[in-house]
Amino acid sequence: MKVNAQAVNFNADLELLNFIQGRLDKLELFYDKIVSSDVHLKVENTSEKENKIVEIKLYIPKDKFVVKKQCKSFEEAIDSACSSLERKLVKKKKKPRFQPSLKFL
Repeated sequence: MKVNAQAVNFNADLELLNFIQGRLDKLELFYDKIVSSDVHLKVENTSEKENKIVEIKLYIPKDKFVVKKQCKSFEEAIDSACSSLERKLVKKKKKPRFQPSLKFL
């Protein structure tokens, strides 16, 4: 899967980018038609410890999932966001598809 990662106001190191790629590749176990994903990493300028924000946009055919999480570390936020995406993908996969029939009586 193609992953586009953007770090706002800081430089993300290679270890963090590899963690993101590996964690998002695991999502293909739950739904195999994922096209691509966009990851935005932000650091808020506040005195709180939970100032790391991760926003993941996951593109699948005819749909898009967006998850935004704020945690103490980027790894924790990515893990939490991917868990939410896993639940959404499983729900999407189990949802029956509507196929209109062209039968006329």
